[in-house]
Parts: sequence; structure tokens; C-alpha cells
Amino acid sequence: MKTFNISEWIKFRSNLSKDLSIGFVPTMGALHEGHLSLVKQSLLENEITLVSIYINPTQFDNSSDFKNYPHHLESDISILESLSSDNLFLLIPEYKDIYPDDYAFKVSENNFSRILCGKFRKGHFDGVLTIVLKLLNISGAQKAYFGEKDFQQLTLIKDMVHAFFVPIKIIACPIVREQDGLAMSSRNKRLSEEQRRQAPEIYKVLNQNLNKEKAEQYLHQYGIDLEYLELHNNRKYIAANIGEVRLIDNIDVKEEHKL
Repeated sequence: MKTFNISEWIKFRSNLSKDLSIGFVPTMGALHEGHLSLVKQSLLENEITLVSIYINPTQFDNSSDFKNYPHHLESDISILESLSSDNLFLLIPEYKDIYPDDYAFKVSENNFSRILCGKFRKGHFDGVLTIVLKLLNISGAQKAYFGEKDFQQLTLIKDMVHAFFVPIKIIACPIVREQDGLAMSSRNKRLSEEQRRQAPEIYKVLNQNLNKEKAEQYLHQYGIDLEYLELHNNRKYIAANIGEVRLIDNIDVKEEHKL
């Protein structure tokens, strides 16, 4: 698997046949089976797959959260190499290259991004949308793959691509869960053993017909602080904190889910 910085990838991409299909999977590293499901789908659907690993500072509203976000680049590279594909490439940007303007220019959305996670994380989605737009342009891909775990983010990215006429198809991929129902997330690696045992209660609450007050009381007994529990367009969203670790999840209320 070959690794590129931004200028190297753009040069490499310019020499590819225009007929080659490129799939793109942007990540912040600390890869798990959820990420790999996206990569594998892209490998099946495209002749070339580009994965990016970049922990984007502009989407963190909390400096401590950014500092403590899992950094596992060496193991991430090993995980990707284990897929043994000659059609898989890795992009590792640096701040000075991805933000030559030092984040002077940004993408903002003033409706959906202001509720749910956006209500509690000021500026978060400005950072997300800005970095994703940059990476989509750099990738030159025809398809980009995003997990449904952050469904609000997925929706905003789809809307941004539509609004700015970006010639790429956004592919939504199902949430990958642990056997106990916990949605796979890089942040799960920050949980202590006890917190990891408690974390599946978030998914249990999501699948129960509880109002916010009852859900808050239920989670509190497991040491979990509910941030929000909201229904929006037939989808139920939740965010909760276990210690210093913030976890999110969602389900389609029209589907049945096993606990």
C-alpha cells in the first residue's frame, strides 16, 4: 500500500486513466471494523480506493478532546495493509497543506447543523464540512463512503455536495455494532473496562420508548450523562457522556432493532 501527502496524491492521480473509478474513505484513524466495512465496500465497487487519515483540529470544540483523541497511525497502516489490496492507497495530510489559509475560509450550514450535536458543539460542523469538502476535491473520487453512525454528519455532507454541485456520490454504509449493540467508534478505545460494560446501555435506551427525563434517569444509574435524545425525520438520535468520553448513536424508528 502506497502512502501519499496531498501534493504527491494529486500528481499521482493526474497520471491515472480518466476511466478508472476512484472510491474515497475519509477517516480520523484509530481504525475499527466500522471503518473497514467502508473500505471493503469501496474496494468492491471501485478500481482504486483512497483512504485518508487525518485528525482534524477544526472540528473539535474541546481542546482536551482533541488532545486525547486516539492516535494509532502505525497500527492503522498495518490494518489497512492486512487487506492485501494493490488497489488501496493512503493519504496522510498535514495541517499546513490541508489548511494553507490557516482555516480563514470555512463551510457553514445554518439549519440542521445547529441542532443535535451542533447545539452542544459550537463550530463542530463548520470544521467537519470544511475538511470534507477539501478532501473530496483532493481525492478526485467518484464515490465517497460514510458510516450511518454519525447520521447528522452524513446528512449534512450529502446536502453540502448537492448545494455546491460537487461531482461525487455519497454512499451511506450501515452502522457496525459490537455483539452487545454498542456502535463501533474510535472513541470506544478511551473507555475504561467498567465504562465499556456500561456503554451498551446507550443503545438499549435508544430502542426503548422513553422520554428524555426517563432516559436520563435510566442512564444515570450506569454513570452515563445524557446530552440529548431527539426524534428527527423518523430517526432517533442520542448523545451521552461516560466520564470524558462522548458517544453518539442513532436508529431508524421504522425498523426493528435487536437488543
